Amino acid sequence: MARIGIHRVTGEVLTGWAHCAQSIGIILTTAIGSLIMARDFGADVPSLIDAPASARVVLALMSATAQALAKDEPGFKLTKVQILSLDGTGLAQFTLAGVFYPNGHLGDYSVSSQVSASVPVTLQAFGARAAVRGGL
Repeated sequence: MARIGIHRVTGEVLTGWAHCAQSIGIILTTAIGSLIMARDFGADVPSLIDAPASARVVLALMSATAQALAKDEPGFKLTKVQILSLDGTGLAQFTLAGVFYPNGHLGDYSVSSQVSASVPVTLQAFGARAAVRGGL
């Protein structure tokens, strides 16, 4: 069964990479422990955004991204994460590269394609938002 879901804002049907990209954004902006029935879901990324931009924080952000995606997104295997910018407004810009498995959510890794995505993540006082833009 192909990957399918609903766009979290518009309600449109999402399939394939578009659904996976949305999931990546949700994972990266959900703080670990914030979902009552899924306490281990999410990433440490939200807790790092307000930290001073230093080499240690950048490395921790890259590590938190890789760990969260490996744990929570079976349809995407991260091969490269590059942080393009971090600023005081709460915006972090990533480029993620990896392998998309259309049936990875079913445990089927026989079909794959290389993908690269731009991930602007904005964390605000009233919640987090992320949009993943990229193509196959």
